[in-house]
Amino acid sequence: MTSRLSRASLGSIPATVRRPGFDPAGAGHGIVHLGVGAFHRAHQAVCTDDALAAAGGDWRIQGVSPRSTDIADALNPQDGLYTLLIRGPEGTEARIVGSLGRVIAAAREPGAALAAMSDPATRIVSLTVTEKAYGLDRAGGGVLQGHPAIAPDLQSPRQPKGAIGLLVEALRRRRQQGLDPFTVLCCDNLPENGTLLRAGVLDFAGRTDPALARWIEARVAFPSTMVDRITPAATPATLADAARLTGCEDQAAIETEPFSQWVIEDRFTAGRPAWEAGGAIFVDDVAAYERMKLRMLNGTHSMLAYAGFLAGHRYVRDVMGDPVLARLVRRQLAAATGTLPPLAGIDLGDYAAALCQRFANPAIGHETRQIATDGTEKLPQRLLAPALELSRRGGDLRPFAFAVAAWMRYALGRTDAGDAYALRDPREAEIRAAVAGGGTPATIARALHGLKGLFPPELVADPAWTSAVESILAGMLGRGVATALAEEAARTA
Repeated sequence: MTSRLSRASLGSIPATVRRPGFDPAGAGHGIVHLGVGAFHRAHQAVCTDDALAAAGGDWRIQGVSPRSTDIADALNPQDGLYTLLIRGPEGTEARIVGSLGRVIAAAREPGAALAAMSDPATRIVSLTVTEKAYGLDRAGGGVLQGHPAIAPDLQSPRQPKGAIGLLVEALRRRRQQGLDPFTVLCCDNLPENGTLLRAGVLDFAGRTDPALARWIEARVAFPSTMVDRITPAATPATLADAARLTGCEDQAAIETEPFSQWVIEDRFTAGRPAWEAGGAIFVDDVAAYERMKLRMLNGTHSMLAYAGFLAGHRYVRDVMGDPVLARLVRRQLAAATGTLPPLAGIDLGDYAAALCQRFANPAIGHETRQIATDGTEKLPQRLLAPALELSRRGGDLRPFAFAVAAWMRYALGRTDAGDAYALRDPREAEIRAAVAGGGTPATIARALHGLKGLFPPELVADPAWTSAVESILAGMLGRGVATALAEEAARTA
C-alpha cells in the first residue's frame, strides 16, 4: 500500500527525486503567504526551498487559504510537503518541496491568519490571490469601496476577510504591540504591483485609522515584483505521476514548466531569504521587466486563449500546433515587442522565441479556458495599455485590436456551434447584460467598449481603434471564427 507523503516517508523516496536540502522541521517560519495555489507552490515556495538549502534561516512559509479548505486538507497531513513535477520536452522530473509549513484555512480558522501575520517572527507577508481579489481602483489609486473584498472589511475592519483588510488589521496589531512591520510582497500580475497595493492599503487604512495610515506610509516596504512560470491546473495525471515517481500518495502535487523567473525590487523592511540561490534577480526598478512580461507573455497568452478556445483548441500547445494561430501568436509577440524600450541584459527577440518554445511545450497541458478567465482584470495591463501608447503615436493597432475583438467574441458566451460556456469573469453579469440584446458587431463592440472603467476613453475615441475592432469582430461573427482567423493570418504573410 502506498504511504502518504510526509516527513516520515522522505527516507523512502527514490534517490532520483530531489528532496529538501535542509531539515524542514528545524527551520522556523518567517513568511506568511496569502493564496497557496498552484502558482505559489511552483514559484515562490520553490525559490524559498532553494534559499533555505543554500543559506538557511527561519524563512519557512505559513500558508493562508482565504476561501477554500481543500489545500489545507491536502497539505497539512503531509507536513506541508508536496511534489513538484517539472515537465519538459525531454521528460518529467520530480522534486519534493519543503519550504511550506502549516496552511491556515481562513474560512475554518477565522483568527489564525491574523495571528500568524501579527507574530513577531513574521517578517514578510506575500500574496498571490489573483488580480480580482484585491478590490483595487487602478485608475484612482485606492480601493473600490463597493468591492466585495473591500466593503465588508470597511464596515468591520477588526474582522477582515479580504487581502487588504487582513494586511491593514495585522499591521494595526503590530503597531499596537510595538512590533516592527513586515514587508508586503505582491506577486500577482498587476502593473507596478507593489506601488498599486501600497496605494490600496494606505487608502483603506486612512478610511479606518488615519494615524495607522501614516505609520504604514513611513514604515512599511511594498517591493514590486515580476513573476513568470507557466503552471497549469493539476489533473488526475499529475497525482498519478507524482505517486509513480516518488512512491508516495500526494494529494497536493502540482506540475510546471522548466522555466522560472522572479525579478524583485530589493527593498525589504526586516530582511529576506537568499532567493538569489533559486534564481531570483534583485533590481532597483522592476517596471521594465514587468511591462515586458505583461505585454509579451501575458498579452499573447490572452490573445491565443480567446482565439484558440473559440477555434476548438483545449491546450496552448494545440494552439501552437495550428499554423494559422501560431502565425498570429508570432505577430502578437512582435507587436508587443514594438511597444517596449530596450532592456539591459534582455534580447527581446530571443525572449519572444523562447516564449514560442514554452507555449509549444508538448508536456504542459495549459488549458486555454484557464487563461481566458478574469478577462476584465487582465485586459488593461496586457493589451489596452500598449494599444493606447500606439494610438497616441499613430502605430499599428491591428494586432491589439484583433486580440480585443477575440475577447469580445468570447464574451458572447457561445461557440460558432452554439455551445454555451461560462465566462468566469468577476464582471460576467455586467458583460452578459451589455450584450444581451445581440445586434450588429458595431453595437456589440460599442456596448463592451462602454463597460465602466475598463477601456481608456482616449483609446475608444480613436476611430482607427474602434473601426479595426468592429471589422474584426464582424468577420468572426459573419464568417465564423476559423475563417476569420485564416483571413487575419493571411494579412501577416
